Amino acid sequence: MGNATEWFDYGVYAATATYLTDAFFPGDLGTLGTMLGFAISFLLRPLGGMVWGPLGDRIGRKAVLATTILLMAAATGAIGLLPTHSQVGVLAPILLIALRVVQGFSTGGEYGGAATYLAECASDKKRGFLGSFLEFGTLAGFVGGSATVLTCQLAFGSAAMHDWGWRIPFLLAVPLGLVGWYLRSKLDESPVFTEVAEEENQPPGGLRGLRELVTTYRRELLTLAGLVVALNVVNYTLLTYQPTYLQKTIGMGESDTTAMMLIGQTVMMLVLPFFGRLSDRVGRRPMWLFSLVGLAALAVPMYWLMGQGTVWAITGFVVLGLLYVPQLATISSTFPAIFPTHVRYAGFALAYNLSTAAFGGTAPLVNEAVIEGTGWSLFPAVYMVGASLVGLVAWCFLRETAGTSLRGTEVPDAGDDITLGSLVPAKAAIAP
Repeated sequence: MGNATEWFDYGVYAATATYLTDAFFPGDLGTLGTMLGFAISFLLRPLGGMVWGPLGDRIGRKAVLATTILLMAAATGAIGLLPTHSQVGVLAPILLIALRVVQGFSTGGEYGGAATYLAECASDKKRGFLGSFLEFGTLAGFVGGSATVLTCQLAFGSAAMHDWGWRIPFLLAVPLGLVGWYLRSKLDESPVFTEVAEEENQPPGGLRGLRELVTTYRRELLTLAGLVVALNVVNYTLLTYQPTYLQKTIGMGESDTTAMMLIGQTVMMLVLPFFGRLSDRVGRRPMWLFSLVGLAALAVPMYWLMGQGTVWAITGFVVLGLLYVPQLATISSTFPAIFPTHVRYAGFALAYNLSTAAFGGTAPLVNEAVIEGTGWSLFPAVYMVGASLVGLVAWCFLRETAGTSLRGTEVPDAGDDITLGSLVPAKAAIAP
């Protein structure tokens, strides 16, 4: 619920991009302004990660997660109450960007904390399967946001949506956030965190943990950051920029675009647990290798296919989505396992958010700017190929952690002698 609330906002923002452009950024460069409003929220994510991550390693995962979801829901709901540019002039986009900054700061601790908590609470043998439900929440948020916008479009019509209907999806984030906060406030603390805190006889993390992180765990930070380049360029191109791309570049209608996104995201959501369970059997590294190679090979052909009509656009989107899912399904089982317990929250939050701020949140803005400047409609596909190649370099340094315990203060590693064929029986020997 918490993760769905976070990503509900991103789904709504993507699906209402054309309405937000009219309301807050009128003019020839309006779409760029809307994409800037999306990207700028990511500038505060690294700062949020530097604050929330060490705090989560010090006082625990639960308290931070309960706080970040309240900030996220409040900022999202407030967007639905903002005056437009026609009412207050330049103050309108300033207020929108300010709320996006608040969202970015809270998200800096939200995602890393949720993945860390779930990974530490899940069974070692089922971490991939159980962890995939965090990403089920991610896509549920996207699907929920797209479905809400589609429902409003069908109920109110285009004119009403441009006038006031776009506000309703943002306002719905408030009750979602309150439900998520209530559920999180009832959670027990992560047993892995509690165990380390009690063994050290003092809370881990804080500034001491942050210093140790950047001096001792540089390989782990760079590995995660490189994988996130591939993950998020694909993610924010496919799931956030795609509606704008299909409407402006290919000429699809508003409702057709929203429906296509809804179909593709639903398919991805339904197969997530399958890929999560598969990663428990074959390992995380093979899943990432398949996804990165597949995207690098097929991104350009599938984007060309999208330009051939609505049916082909759905086909191309679903194919790329299914190639992306092996990454998405294993985030919360792969990324937290890169770090030991006492710096896990901070390491995930810092590396993930720095890389996301630089390459993820800016992806829609970069795609739009290049297409506007050059008319090269296949650029998003080429951008995805380049990001996948960066991810392949980082993959070379990724340790296999399927079935490995996350307890203690050592870097989890299944061992170099475990082959793909022997991974399943080896798990019984190395799991606690």
